[in-house]
Amino acid sequence: MREAVTTRNLNYSYPDGTIALNNINITIQEGERVAIVGPNGAGKTTFLLHLNGILQNTDGEVKIFGKNVNEAEREDIIKNVGVVFQDPDDQLFMPTIFDDVAFGPMNLELNENEVRRRVKNSLTRLGLTGYDERCSHHLSYGEKKRASLAAVISMEPRILVLDEPTANLDPKSRAELIKIINELNRDGVTIIITTHDINAVPELVDRVYVLNRTIIAEGIIREIFSDAKLLKENHLEVPEVFKLFEVLKCFGYNCEELPLSINEAIENLTKTIGTNGGHIHLHIHEHTHEETEKVKHKYRYDHH
Repeated sequence: MREAVTTRNLNYSYPDGTIALNNINITIQEGERVAIVGPNGAGKTTFLLHLNGILQNTDGEVKIFGKNVNEAEREDIIKNVGVVFQDPDDQLFMPTIFDDVAFGPMNLELNENEVRRRVKNSLTRLGLTGYDERCSHHLSYGEKKRASLAAVISMEPRILVLDEPTANLDPKSRAELIKIINELNRDGVTIIITTHDINAVPELVDRVYVLNRTIIAEGIIREIFSDAKLLKENHLEVPEVFKLFEVLKCFGYNCEELPLSINEAIENLTKTIGTNGGHIHLHIHEHTHEETEKVKHKYRYDHH
């Protein structure tokens, strides 16, 4: 396995002098699924824009597959790194969806047959077959999100970077998009996301960096979500399922590893019921009230 993305001592300040990124060191292996999480204004989007050279910096180093982004040919970067912005309207600007999805491949000067093949594949993959002649203005928000992703995957990038991919989506569109992103990963595409949708993190990634202008922490999801102090200091949440099982523990539910997703919860409950003669035993003991108050306090962000 080789390094897909490497940043070394990356620093970046906005034109007014405000520090956006301070000494960022990140290594992401090819084929990994990684989330960059942090509070608003933490520099997450600014970091992503360094990966495809939209923002360039002389202070520090960004390498894609071992090549320095500042020195690489623009075409090489575009071929390797596809960025899907949070707002699909930033990406869809052509008269039709076909034109939007064909825009990248045409700029790579591919022949017409190859452009058409890529457009067809991308639209099919995103469930947008038959949308070729439609205009993005007339699509729902979820369809726009998928069209903007189609416009990026038609470039066949090896690294897919998504800024808040599930933001503002209804549950069905959100589930569809998560499924598509994971299918792309299974095909070998490296996935890097930023997100505030903490419930989606266990479904989308394996490893997490906490960014708040500098890298605060890095680890597998469970390590990060088990660190209450880290989460509170950086205004981060944990998945709702995780919280529920913390509450169940207060009522005597025996749970060594708190589930992070619905699938893990089902697995955990099935195992517990199987070893307890088909039952789950919950009870109130002398410390239950005290323990539930602690859990409530732990996740109460308006409490100082």
